[in-house]
Amino acid sequence: MSSTVYLQAGRDKSLKRKHPWLFSKAIKKIKGKPGLGDTVTIHDSEGKFLATAAYSPHSQIRARVWSFDEKEVIDQHFFERRLRRALEARSHAIEEGGLTGFRLCAAESDYLPGVTIDKFDNTLVCQLLSAGAERHKGDIVGALMAIFPGSNIYERSDVDVRTKEGLEPIKGVLWGNEPTAPVIIEENGLKIEVDILEGHKTGFYLDQRDSRAALERFSKDKTVLNCFSYTGTFSLYALRGGCKHVTNVDVSQPALDTAKRNVEHNNLDLNKVDFVKQDVFKLLRQYREDGVMFDTIVMDPPKFADNKAQLTGACRGYKDINMIAMQILKPGGTLLTFSCSGLMEQNLFQKVVADAALDAGKDLLIMERLNQAADHPIAGSYPEGFYLKGLICKVY
Repeated sequence: MSSTVYLQAGRDKSLKRKHPWLFSKAIKKIKGKPGLGDTVTIHDSEGKFLATAAYSPHSQIRARVWSFDEKEVIDQHFFERRLRRALEARSHAIEEGGLTGFRLCAAESDYLPGVTIDKFDNTLVCQLLSAGAERHKGDIVGALMAIFPGSNIYERSDVDVRTKEGLEPIKGVLWGNEPTAPVIIEENGLKIEVDILEGHKTGFYLDQRDSRAALERFSKDKTVLNCFSYTGTFSLYALRGGCKHVTNVDVSQPALDTAKRNVEHNNLDLNKVDFVKQDVFKLLRQYREDGVMFDTIVMDPPKFADNKAQLTGACRGYKDINMIAMQILKPGGTLLTFSCSGLMEQNLFQKVVADAALDAGKDLLIMERLNQAADHPIAGSYPEGFYLKGLICKVY
């Protein structure tokens, strides 16, 4: 018998709009004693059913909704239905891009809170970040086995955010074999090496696929600076686009080593690539001091804000790096600049970049807006699913 959560009067508006989160302050009382990840039903103050959800006693987000259908049972078949729907929704993007690596499930944006699943060739990598996802791990693995028989399933839930749910970070094999070597995936005709065991997140940033393709259009006969390059995938598109030279900059030597192998995997010209192990903030200032200029710059930094308290500092950081980038762009040069901080709203990010242009003494033309690739959808009821913002700018 599942427990029942009753809401305070007037605290049901977000659930009626099918937002998947219920915060602790909205709860009036709980009938029963639900444990970590247990399935509960949520009712309004008058006792009317609203949703079925996973209970999380340690989090401010006290429940995350699985379904708004009172008749739906949360079992392996439920997860299989949701994952098949997610796969079908991505089918056009997978076929169009010739993708052997893509995001299968984007958590709340695919109506499976806390469940992120990336497919890299024959290996599925899961990040299970909510109490409900952890509780139904067996059902999720069973659903994946039914949809992708013969695949290996690996968990990369080795992130501190799980502690907010009362869970320990964890990684390891869920089914099949552990990868013994990096996996090679393909996107848009390019081969990319993915380190599932030790790479960032689940191993690779699939969300920037469209932005990487956009760079190819601004690369012919250009000198390109790829900041925060990680494994150098932006540079692959620049090289295929006919750039004169591209410089990858990252603080991680293993990432740069992978970037070099990625160039080799695609039989591109290594003589046209530099791999620089350096702090981007310091190197940009050094380039400015030395008068080094580029035709095209990619600015794809890590997340600067994990919470609202960090947002002001994040704005300063984005403004600083974009200002210096503009100062080392040749007149008429192209800046592709990004923010993956979900708390950084699109209009705010655009204002920060515009302010950076003013401080740099430059004229800025925003030519295009970019965002996360199609396998990272945004549920209409979950606007927080929109997190990756990008601008293609001409700088004079």
